Amino acid sequence: MSYKIISKRELCANQYELTIEAPYVVRNAKAGQFIILRVETDGERIPLTIADVDKEKGLLTIVFMAVGYSTKKLAQFNTGDELVDLVGPLGTPTHIEKYGTVVCVAGGYGAAPCYLISKAFKDAGNKVYMIMGARTKDLIFWQDKMKTACTELFITTNDGSLGEQGFVTGVLERLIKNEKIDYVIAVGPMPMMKAVADLTRDKNIYTEASMNPIMVDGTGMCGACRLTVGGKVKFACVDGPDFDAHQIDFDEVINRTSIYKDSERKRDENCNLLNRRI
Repeated sequence: MSYKIISKRELCANQYELTIEAPYVVRNAKAGQFIILRVETDGERIPLTIADVDKEKGLLTIVFMAVGYSTKKLAQFNTGDELVDLVGPLGTPTHIEKYGTVVCVAGGYGAAPCYLISKAFKDAGNKVYMIMGARTKDLIFWQDKMKTACTELFITTNDGSLGEQGFVTGVLERLIKNEKIDYVIAVGPMPMMKAVADLTRDKNIYTEASMNPIMVDGTGMCGACRLTVGGKVKFACVDGPDFDAHQIDFDEVINRTSIYKDSERKRDENCNLLNRRI
């Protein structure tokens, strides 16, 4: 089975959108699930959330940021190139039901999976607010697309270059004060999701976080993506990626995700040196 890249687009600096031919993957794909791909036969397996699907054409869309060795390799692929392999859909889909008023909080490139998640909640009859946050306007993407997936879109930037200046939690806190919020889901950097959970905990608003810890096989066999939820060990790849955010030990996950930072940095430096020589 070939996984040909149908289109490639640079959304902003170091952030890319790829549309891939993957009919068997998208056939059963649902909001909140992910795929794992490889760019080299001996390369690492990269988990990426499903950002969009076209089931009629059998097309899968992913969004990623080129920050490490493998994602930088992936960023070098172009239209017509084929991936070594791709498996999915993996993980448990986001539980969709009619809660009432839902808030999707998206940080950075974590905004990508929120498109399908928000759309599914809206289609289920919910009032859906989406809050997209980033450091600066150059990191905000899919604005028009996101507006179609929610009832109202809010944008925040740390430097105030687009939307409101500040963090996503500022808008979330205001929404909570102004009306009854029934459900919140956060997707993005660990510190952001932890901050959302801290904000909603004492307000008794059910909140979920889409977790993205270190992952290898994606089937629960390796145990690399383990995390503690409510005092019990869970695996993000099969039990998640969505978990009750008030029960997650975020500090443990944040510490574990930093284990291989030095190794990744050294490999990235070697890759840059090799590219300069070529």
